Amino acid sequence: MPSLSLRVNLDPDGRIGPGKIELLEQIAAFGSISAGARQMNMSYKHAWDLVEEMNKLFGKPVVAAQTGGKRGGGAQLTPVGLAIVSRFRAIERAAASAAEQHLAALQAEIVSG
Repeated sequence: MPSLSLRVNLDPDGRIGPGKIELLEQIAAFGSISAGARQMNMSYKHAWDLVEEMNKLFGKPVVAAQTGGKRGGGAQLTPVGLAIVSRFRAIERAAASAAEQHLAALQAEIVSG
């Protein structure tokens, strides 16, 4: 079945898509950038670079990271990070709903083609 893959262009040099959103979701789920990166088979450096890119893009931190210490390090999404994930997923659902009939028609063309 055909499916949509959505990217949102926010300015000429920045966009968000499924990969960055999944990274934010994994950071939220596991409480750290490194654990979120591991879940995606991504290096910590690459994950950190993506977080920094989103921080610059939105002009505010999307992840609040804590350095190690007695309680250890960790990270959680900021209210901005939570809002980005929520809005992106809402846009995805709306787009998928709007495109459902057309995707089914494409699938019919593939089968009958």
